[in-house]
Amino acid sequence: MNKILQQAWPFIGQYLEKLLVETIAPSIRAASAHLQTLSFTKVDLGDRAMKVVGVKAYTEHDKRQVILDLYISYAGDVEINVEVKKYFCKAGVKGIQLHGKLRVILEPLIGDVPLVGAITMFFIRRPKLDINWTGLTNLLDIPGLNAMSDTMIMDAIASFLVLPNRLTVPLVANLHVAQLRSPLPRGIVRIHLLEAENLAAKDNYMKGVISGKSDPYAVLRVGTQTFTSHHVDNNLNPQWREMYEVIVHEVPGQELELEVFDKDPDQDDFLGRMKLDLGIVKKAVLLDEWYTLKDAPSGQVHLKLEWLSLLPSAERLNEVLERNNNITIHGKTADPPSAAILTVYLDRAQDLPFKKGNKDPSPMVQISVQDTTKESRMVYGTNNPVWEDAFTFFIQDPRKQDIDIQVKDDDRALTLGGLSIPLSRLLSSAELSMDQWFQLEKSGPASRIYITAMLRVLWLNEEAILTTPVTPLPRDGDIESEVSSGVSKVTPTSKRPEHTSPDSNFASEGVLRIHLVEAQSLIAKDNLMGGMVKGKSDPYVKIRVGGLAFKSQVIKENLNPIWNELYEVILTQLPGQEVEFDLYDKDIDQDDFLGRVKVSLRDLISAQFTDQWYTLNDVKSGRLHLVLEWVPKVSDPTRLEQILHYNYRQSYLNKTVPSAALLFVYVERAHGLPLKKSGKEPKAGAELSLKNISYRTKVVSRSTSPQWDEAFHFLIHNPTEDTLIVKLSHSWGQALGSLVLPVRELLDEKDLVLDRWFSLDGAMPESQILLRAELKLLDSKLAQCSNAEDSSHVISTGDAAAAANCELRHRSVPVQGGEDASSTGKAQVKLSVAYSSEENRLVVTVHACRNLPSYSKDPPDTYISFILLPDKNRITKRKTSVKKKSLKPEFNERFDFDMSREEAKQKHLEVSVKNSVSFMSREKELLGKLQIDLSQLDLKAGVSQWYDLSHETN
Repeated sequence: MNKILQQAWPFIGQYLEKLLVETIAPSIRAASAHLQTLSFTKVDLGDRAMKVVGVKAYTEHDKRQVILDLYISYAGDVEINVEVKKYFCKAGVKGIQLHGKLRVILEPLIGDVPLVGAITMFFIRRPKLDINWTGLTNLLDIPGLNAMSDTMIMDAIASFLVLPNRLTVPLVANLHVAQLRSPLPRGIVRIHLLEAENLAAKDNYMKGVISGKSDPYAVLRVGTQTFTSHHVDNNLNPQWREMYEVIVHEVPGQELELEVFDKDPDQDDFLGRMKLDLGIVKKAVLLDEWYTLKDAPSGQVHLKLEWLSLLPSAERLNEVLERNNNITIHGKTADPPSAAILTVYLDRAQDLPFKKGNKDPSPMVQISVQDTTKESRMVYGTNNPVWEDAFTFFIQDPRKQDIDIQVKDDDRALTLGGLSIPLSRLLSSAELSMDQWFQLEKSGPASRIYITAMLRVLWLNEEAILTTPVTPLPRDGDIESEVSSGVSKVTPTSKRPEHTSPDSNFASEGVLRIHLVEAQSLIAKDNLMGGMVKGKSDPYVKIRVGGLAFKSQVIKENLNPIWNELYEVILTQLPGQEVEFDLYDKDIDQDDFLGRVKVSLRDLISAQFTDQWYTLNDVKSGRLHLVLEWVPKVSDPTRLEQILHYNYRQSYLNKTVPSAALLFVYVERAHGLPLKKSGKEPKAGAELSLKNISYRTKVVSRSTSPQWDEAFHFLIHNPTEDTLIVKLSHSWGQALGSLVLPVRELLDEKDLVLDRWFSLDGAMPESQILLRAELKLLDSKLAQCSNAEDSSHVISTGDAAAAANCELRHRSVPVQGGEDASSTGKAQVKLSVAYSSEENRLVVTVHACRNLPSYSKDPPDTYISFILLPDKNRITKRKTSVKKKSLKPEFNERFDFDMSREEAKQKHLEVSVKNSVSFMSREKELLGKLQIDLSQLDLKAGVSQWYDLSHETN
């Protein structure tokens, strides 16, 4: 990486020079009348490139992003000179030193080049920055800058690099850059600064002969958020009783830094400091502990820290407000506790009114909630500004507060438009979010502004509060890694738990079963002879849900394709999720769009089961037939035999066998693991495998009793045969023990759950792992109907859904290899013939052939032609596509004939299976023939059937 940086350094310098000269300099000149003659006279990054001295990757976070920590060190010979001709001023920079931990986030991960949508960079903590200025005194004499100092400039630069500020570089188009630059926080930490004791005495009298006390106050920092308590006069055991709320963007990583000072008239004396990684607070949810102050002879500080999760629902709002009313607030100026946070993404505005003289304004926006007002950046000289800014507000009671938005010109005197949005509108919106254009009031007739507003309720999850001491997070090994553990006045006794303690969301996931059946009336995209001859399409479907994507097979030259494919997805029930089906025509260069269907997951979960046709959106014609089921989960082992019996009778063209169960595994901790070969404690991780699926936990540093607290899930096709294997190792190398758990053992347990300590094979006698394995059988409504039919039971009239599902079994599209799949070996063709009363047409579907004869060394190039007799003009003659070299070709092609049911019953369907041979070939063309009297078929039911072929008409 350092070699790449060194090689690319000159080109980075060229980019920086272009950025300063062409972008930054004009912006500075436009921002101040005193700097209209400013120019960069020299930009040289020098020869010494930035170096990366360490890298750490995080794998336990969101699977849709990659997180890296780069420990960088830069001692550069950079030289940048600037000149302001109006004041004959020359200044610049000659040398910069920068050392710190840079976090790099690659997100969102996408399924196309360049694989990453954007790169986001920031420092979690303020880096060490040293700039060697030249001529700075001259620069600070310029009007408008003379109020600044070099220290203020350094602080401003360093703060710009630290959270919540982020540098986001989009790599693909149409990204929500503002939401990447300012994503929703990980959570909120409510800090109760309670008291301190045994502080050092700093106020001495008579030149130190008489020892006094101190006037202590505390300064708290989280990133750029800083709070200062009131000072307590003449007290070494002060009581503050103050509360602060801080936004946490990154955990682990962001720290609470607390320093205590003695208030003095001249210079305040230092009384000690402490640091705490806020990842510890997130894990514990609630911490109420004493912390020893570092770099001081004595002293402790008492903090109560609460982790508040962000809920996208207002269900618990009243409970939160009631809790907040019971919190006692000390101090006259203290803010009451917040019930929610509001994030406002300010995107753009359109058609703002002009200034006097028909001049373009330079718009900026003021966003206010109660007494807090925040300002956007200014966009110069346009009435269609793009800001892409984000703002976060603490909300005490969203039922009573409003968002006030004022668009103003750069002098703040001219208002270009305004808007007021009651937060109660957000409370009634899906996921407490609004993402839309708003018409501006007191503005132009077409003036509008695009805003995304997201409200999140702050929830203290008391059920997840840990009762045992929290171990400090492992150190990174870098120079900045300072995590001080809490020193509790009462040390609780540690006892190994007998059972696991997963959170309340464990085993809440469900399975969505997607049966992609067929489509009809798709648009023809493949045109021949420059569009003079209308062709067909080669359709396929892309399915996207829950961050996963599937792609169906391509059906050649067919506007009414039949896929008959099954997909299963494990999903968490989150609001706002959709199942998206995109249809495309497969082409050599770029695939053509054939339509889209989106189905709400919430609606599917509510309905449990749906079998219907969906009209394709964004196209002129086409519809898609889907059977979707949110499969019920049961813990009744007596249902397993019937579930397996039903599943194995199903057949789909993508060879999927429906799963019989869902296995949830919670890996909590291990105990008594063996040491490494070197005698040191291992870095332990656990790998869980079931068939060809495997997952890994995080690696816990240096412990023979690691704790993971991670959950996993597996689809199980046959619980009586599948086996879960858990392997423990040191950094995925040296084995530390293993566990083999046959899934069938769960079938004998109450509620199909095993939750206990398991001994590890290949380890120490005392080596054990604590885990919970929970099995849920997937009892499809269709399997229940199958049982009812096989047992000749009558379905309860109260269960309308089940009755509808049973009816579906007769009218669903037939699957490949039906009831007489064990045929006698005769040549056969599989057909579906049905009459659609809704469309007034006869529908013939050609599925497949099998056991076809071969009259040469190579299998035939098979196709099927047919005609509805009597037909003097042969206008009903149709034929399928050709399947190369196959004795059991699959067609799945549909053909429609416009006619009445009475006409259809008078027809005979003549089918010929043929070998596509050339005119001069001696090979036999006819492979088999068949004639069906349609009056003998139940056209309403549309039964699918295998028919024997012969060389003569039947």
